[in-house]
Amino acid sequence: MLYYLSTMTAVLSANDIRKLIDRDPPLVEGYLDLESQVQPNGFDITLRDIFILQTPGQIAVSNTERAVSELSPLEFDRNGFIKLEFGIYSITYNEIVHLPNNVMALARPRSSLLRCGVTVGTAVWDAGYSGRSESLLNVYHPGGFRIQKNSRVVQLVFFRLAENTEGYSGTYQNENISE
Repeated sequence: MLYYLSTMTAVLSANDIRKLIDRDPPLVEGYLDLESQVQPNGFDITLRDIFILQTPGQIAVSNTERAVSELSPLEFDRNGFIKLEFGIYSITYNEIVHLPNNVMALARPRSSLLRCGVTVGTAVWDAGYSGRSESLLNVYHPGGFRIQKNSRVVQLVFFRLAENTEGYSGTYQNENISE
């Protein structure tokens, strides 16, 4: 027996994204250039900071035993660039995202990064999440990679859920907002 939802899940269009940006709280705030960041099927978010992971982390059954890696910031040069060697880095975005309880998001690396041997690893952005998120930047090219601060690095693709959900209430709610 098949079960059909009365309201279908859908990817938000540029028009839907703009409407949600005009709400309070906005879907996305702290963006650098709305016109270049709104895409037909998502929103490009930009690089704020890059960090080296200093210590090993730990994930356990209980969050009380979780230990994320300690980070050390890297500095951009006077032109806003940084040369990254082969390896992994933690990045923080400029934009703060406020997902309503009926919208979730997935982030995908921009194709220009992939064409340079670089990708970004992200997790699910749960409905109800608010924050300035962090992701993992992987430089696979043996010669490294140069990147400029405020570059567009990933595209968030938003999905309208079939119904409202309770919303995210985990450890990373409101992360990096007070900075």
